[in-house]
Amino acid sequence: MGHLNLPASKRSPRQWRLLDLVSAAFFGIVIVFFLLVFTPLGDSLAASGRQALLLSKNADPRQRHRLVALVELGQHQQPIEACPVDAVDHMPCEDPRRNSQLSREMNFYRERHCPLPEETPLCLIPPPNGYKIPVQWPDSLHKIWHSNMPHNKIADRKGHQGWMKLEGPHFIFPGGGTMFPDGAVQYIEKLGQYIPISDGVLRTALDMGCGVASFGGYLLSKDILAMSFAPRDSHKSQIQFALERGIPAFVAMLGTRRLPFPAFSFDLVHCSRCLIPFTAYNATYFLEVDRLLRPGGYLVISGPPVQWTNQDKEWADLQGVARASCYELIAVDGNTAVWKKPAGDSCLPNQNEFGLELCDESDDPSDAWYYNLKKCMSRTSSVKGEYAVGMIPKWPERLIKAPARATLMRNGIDVFEADTRRWARRVAYYKNSLNLKLGTPAVRNVMDMNAFFGGFAAALKSDAVWVMNVVPARKPSTLSVIFDRGLIGVYHDWCEPFSTYPRSYDFIHVTGIESLIKHPGSTKNSCNLVDLMVEMDRMLRPEGTVLVRDSPEVIEKVARIAHAVRWTASIHEKEPESQGREKILVATKTFWTLPSASN
Repeated sequence: MGHLNLPASKRSPRQWRLLDLVSAAFFGIVIVFFLLVFTPLGDSLAASGRQALLLSKNADPRQRHRLVALVELGQHQQPIEACPVDAVDHMPCEDPRRNSQLSREMNFYRERHCPLPEETPLCLIPPPNGYKIPVQWPDSLHKIWHSNMPHNKIADRKGHQGWMKLEGPHFIFPGGGTMFPDGAVQYIEKLGQYIPISDGVLRTALDMGCGVASFGGYLLSKDILAMSFAPRDSHKSQIQFALERGIPAFVAMLGTRRLPFPAFSFDLVHCSRCLIPFTAYNATYFLEVDRLLRPGGYLVISGPPVQWTNQDKEWADLQGVARASCYELIAVDGNTAVWKKPAGDSCLPNQNEFGLELCDESDDPSDAWYYNLKKCMSRTSSVKGEYAVGMIPKWPERLIKAPARATLMRNGIDVFEADTRRWARRVAYYKNSLNLKLGTPAVRNVMDMNAFFGGFAAALKSDAVWVMNVVPARKPSTLSVIFDRGLIGVYHDWCEPFSTYPRSYDFIHVTGIESLIKHPGSTKNSCNLVDLMVEMDRMLRPEGTVLVRDSPEVIEKVARIAHAVRWTASIHEKEPESQGREKILVATKTFWTLPSASN
């Protein structure tokens, strides 16, 4: 049946309404097209669309790459957007949802497993609702704001052991632990009967499976600097609590790989109910402890299996492994055992009941970045120099005396002494001329991202701070020198996120930031500055400070990215006595919140 062609005057009101709608839609599309193409609104909407894509783990890598390029060039006008509210405590390399799919063998799934950069959402971690500027040191040793990490599980489960409890708006830390419910002070005094706690002989300690790190916190009064670590586990946030308290700590798991420290670094290794099966896998974990413990150093194990009910075999095996390794059993006090490591190479016989043997002479025991555990005992003779406890200077003399291991670098002693003088001069300039918070109660947790010999940290000796000295895995291994002078730190590759919770540090310092992302011996980059600075922002507390020292060209690029990560930045000249073309950027992280989480 054919259609009737009616004249316009004969069309029905319904047909007129349809034509009006079609025409209006057409003209609306034209107007929107012109707005998007020819006005700033289009740029803004496009940027928002790109950013929304990048908040998803399934983001298009090409979109991500384009946004990174725009941010580096300063052509991305809007700040990088915030991550979702459920990301407030996110650690990219210790993500339980990602790692739960991995093997349970030797706790492999609880170690570091980092996503590729293109798989990582490009966004800024927000603070939790109600976040406050942290309680300042030394009060923070005893109390922190509950709202900064409202995780009650440890308080509920461990409150009766003196770990922590909730009181009003604060978490309170009485200083107890599972093996010392009466307090860390009393426990440390007991250990002082068997090891030299108070005379400067011991300086660096490793606290394994540390809980909320009260042991390390109270060792500080003895001038012993403990690196406390624990995995991200069912207790949730124990390391986050330690850092909020102002105690040196980071997230790690002793599983299949060496811990990220050089050989023979710690004067004291401590385990208080850390539940590490030291004799399992042919005593692999005991051998890793031996690699880290300085000759003449002390090993303290408190809790199982030491004289523990139903663990007679494990306790006998632990004593047997220690004997085969020539460790001297100094004391067994209740459930606490204290050993002293021999000062020279282990006296391992060719045959022993555990099959222990010395590593090959070609093995470098300081290789420790993604390096699998070895089932052999590291040779002290494989590392040249004097570094045994009792043979190196006491603290604080060891801080300024060039260690023997500095000589592994060409002209190492001269380089060490020049570096020490240089950083004393630079830090004095930073404090006197750049209006920084260094030396004030506002700064407690400090990171040096490119530490070399630890000169920056050494220059802060008079401040009430601790410094995480990071030696990039791609650079010469100078971390042993840092430990020899009584400081602490880790190896790390800055093309990956760091093993810490968000909002860990008050002050982040980096010299030569662009060198952290380059291939060794090449001008090509392995990663990009945008991702690195987003990671710095994740680690930095609101109102925290970043100081970057580099060439003028790099500083200009850093300043552009600083705007995108919501920092307020200023550029300064270097100190007058310094040579070279360097400039200094000082930035402050603004205290922003999600719209639904405003104060």
